[in-house]
Amino acid sequence: MTLQDTTPDTLKSEDASWWRQAAVYQIYPRSFADSNADGLGDLQGIASRVEYLKALGVDAVWLSPFYPSALADGGYDVDDYRNVDPRLGTLEDFDKMTTKLHQAGIKVIVDIVPNHSSNLHEWFQAALAAPKGSAERERYIFRDGSGANGELPPSDWESIFGGPAWEAVGDGQWYLHLFAKEQPDFNWANSEVREDFLKTLRFWSDRGVDGFRVDVAHALAKDIPLTGLPTKAELDAHPWDGSHPIWDRDEVHEIYAQWREVFNEYDPPRIAVAEAWTNSDRRPAYARSTGLGQAFNFDLLQADFDAAAFRKIISFNLEQAKIAGSSTTWVYSNHDVVRHATRYALPLAGDPDAAKKWLLHGADPSVLNEELGLQRARAATLLELALPGCAYLYQGEELGLPEVSEIADDQRQDPAFFKNKGVEVGRDGCRVPIPWTTDGPSFGFGEAEPHLPQPEDFGSLSVAAQEGNEESTLELYRQALALRKELQSEESLEWLDSAEGMLAFSRPNGWISVTNFSAEPQLLPEGTLLLSSAPLDDAGRLPAATTAWLRGN
Repeated sequence: MTLQDTTPDTLKSEDASWWRQAAVYQIYPRSFADSNADGLGDLQGIASRVEYLKALGVDAVWLSPFYPSALADGGYDVDDYRNVDPRLGTLEDFDKMTTKLHQAGIKVIVDIVPNHSSNLHEWFQAALAAPKGSAERERYIFRDGSGANGELPPSDWESIFGGPAWEAVGDGQWYLHLFAKEQPDFNWANSEVREDFLKTLRFWSDRGVDGFRVDVAHALAKDIPLTGLPTKAELDAHPWDGSHPIWDRDEVHEIYAQWREVFNEYDPPRIAVAEAWTNSDRRPAYARSTGLGQAFNFDLLQADFDAAAFRKIISFNLEQAKIAGSSTTWVYSNHDVVRHATRYALPLAGDPDAAKKWLLHGADPSVLNEELGLQRARAATLLELALPGCAYLYQGEELGLPEVSEIADDQRQDPAFFKNKGVEVGRDGCRVPIPWTTDGPSFGFGEAEPHLPQPEDFGSLSVAAQEGNEESTLELYRQALALRKELQSEESLEWLDSAEGMLAFSRPNGWISVTNFSAEPQLLPEGTLLLSSAPLDDAGRLPAATTAWLRGN
């Protein structure tokens, strides 16, 4: 039986291109709001905060995985793709949450994790119980081991989280896991795998889900022969030109063409955004209307706070969007990276991994300029929200939250830390539950100790501490998102002449955005000031690390 689509008619009748310039708020469910005092955020917790999200002014929420999971990788090890983790709620809770969000005019995007399942997934358990060569094992990537009795792995490949990418099952065969050993890779050449995911896409779409964020979208199609696998060195040296054995193969787009057929069965068509870490010039293929429709660009996320770098990245990605016929995406923070208020607090080094290295080598607070980091983060966000395209915001960035660096080893949860210790500090610091109140057992997150420790001073950054304070980061986001709805129109911009270290552009309707990346105050172009990320100085100039929006005369 197919469930009735719960999307209200008011949302169905809207323009099917709602997503092109949407503001999407990422929720990491286990760290958003805990309704039942078990230390984990849950779906009822999200439902209880819908009014907050509506007041914030976002167009959609993206939920990181909420499926049944042993949490070997923060929920990205999925036991059952068509259910809810009982610690987070039930399918009925999901339906109620979705209805409440839709009633508030907020779309729902869910994470889909197609490259791998959990090792507890019923299919993988059946594969372990079945003999080599069986139909059950064909759903995953099993290969015979090397050595006299298969006691050695099929190749010397390493997983993303460190250590070997192959795990023995005791009968001479090994299975591939590009990530943790608890995340066996699916075999997407298998028709059962393809059909089952189409079923999953329909399952959530029938429940009113408006779109999907596709995890590791560039890895589904693989060419891994039964014998004679390339070495790690050969794999690393292989160009990413569509023929790489693992990453970004041309055949992956055949899979997404099938998905698009499913998306187009709905009114409006379901949308999708690819997490595809690949060469920039190959990104448009994922964003085509015949495929997923949109792809993340993480280029600003990896850039220094620098005018020339920002202009180059923005221009390039707007051109890439035109090639795809899509709209681009802008991202500074998410569940996988150091929060940008902390990244921007570090000395500029031209190193996209500088923040990770800082955390890894002791997170020396004397290196940080936290005031400057937050000022840059506010300026960067106001610039982002003025750009044509889709803005993806991560929970807590609207509070100016920094990366939480002081987490004891025995309190960490990220497999990247445990499996690659000394090389990766892990991603727990950006996944700490967010603060809602100035005090309490978990600053309003819930009534129990949270699953990751919060800093003692988190209350000063909470929603309660910032609401009503016109100078707060929360109120800046609220004002910017409200103004953005009024000002957004055609997906275009025109660069304006400006002094060195400045970045200025105009949008249709006379909307002008000016950012001062330099160290000195700068004159603003003529126009009426609408909003600025920091107050202008006494002479009416734009301070360093500040963005202003104006309406041109």
